Amino acid sequence: MDSDDESVEEFVEGPLDEDDQPHGFCTVTFSSSDRFEGHFTHGEKNGKGKFFFFDGSSLEGYFVDDGLQGKGVYTHEDGGVLHGMYVDGDLNGPAQECDAEGRLMFKGQYKDNNRCGECWVYYPDGGCVFGKVNEEGEMTGDSVGYIYPDGLTALYGSFVDGEIIQARLATLISSGSGRQHFEITPDSPVYSYDKSTSTCITTHTLLPDPYESQMVFVADSLIKGAGQGLFAKVDAELDTVMSFYNGVRITHTEVDSRDWALNGNTISLDEDTVVDVPQPFNQLERYCASLGHKGNHSFTPNCKYDPFVHPRFGLIKCIRTLRAVHKGEELLVAYGYDHEEKGDSGPEAPEWYRQELQEFQRSKGAPSSL
Repeated sequence: MDSDDESVEEFVEGPLDEDDQPHGFCTVTFSSSDRFEGHFTHGEKNGKGKFFFFDGSSLEGYFVDDGLQGKGVYTHEDGGVLHGMYVDGDLNGPAQECDAEGRLMFKGQYKDNNRCGECWVYYPDGGCVFGKVNEEGEMTGDSVGYIYPDGLTALYGSFVDGEIIQARLATLISSGSGRQHFEITPDSPVYSYDKSTSTCITTHTLLPDPYESQMVFVADSLIKGAGQGLFAKVDAELDTVMSFYNGVRITHTEVDSRDWALNGNTISLDEDTVVDVPQPFNQLERYCASLGHKGNHSFTPNCKYDPFVHPRFGLIKCIRTLRAVHKGEELLVAYGYDHEEKGDSGPEAPEWYRQELQEFQRSKGAPSSL
């Protein structure tokens, strides 16, 4: 990111002065395979220019006496972009960073290429961390908060590199001047990072998630024979995170090798891991730290599963609305079993799902897979 860390010039394309130095608009390729395209004055970069680095990243802006000054744009090799203020080639001042899809990832200050002061780190799922970073630019200290996707509900306290050590429920308050601070909820329980393992779902099984508690409740499903279901506690717009799906972390091999009856509360997290809420934790009296496993299936869902970096549980899945939902409406997701036929047995899915699929296809006039 530092425009001064360049290797020896190897090849120059463009006009030269009487000392054979680049003078005017030139392309200079360095021995490192980095390349600079821009304006030179007697061998020094002066004016608009752009570095193309060997790893696929780039840096562009306005150069004065060989150093990038003022606004600059650094583009990562993956397409992410950092907009910042530069002084003599170093990041110094406000900066904002987005990922390749244009989603905000960071907002704050830099000093000599390091993050400093109060900063925001954003997750693609809508959550973020806000606080004063340490000397290494990390979200480490006693005055850091994780903020849920509603932009208000927060967990505030001690963090190490963005990970909760101890935090209490708080509300993010914005003053008239635009500054933010956290207001701690009196008598709040203490929350800490508590990622599940293959044998432990969480240390505090009956400690509800404060955001989820505002968004959903569990009651008897409106679907016949489905048992309990998940319902909206408030009106919610499209793309709203409603609930979280935490559980023990097991392998796909383990899931595939056992009876369907044991897989009623499983969801694939990635190609290696499945999240499972096994008995007796499917009972609210034994586990209510997350409620996403209570969402029932529909071939016309109003919600979907999405990845979510949870402050307490780490990477899990959440339930996010596919459309606006009303207070009291049951939240339904498509379970996503494979619809392709497996020999004479039909799709690889539990019997109830195969029956519902057949009824759904019949109602739509589609040929049955069974």
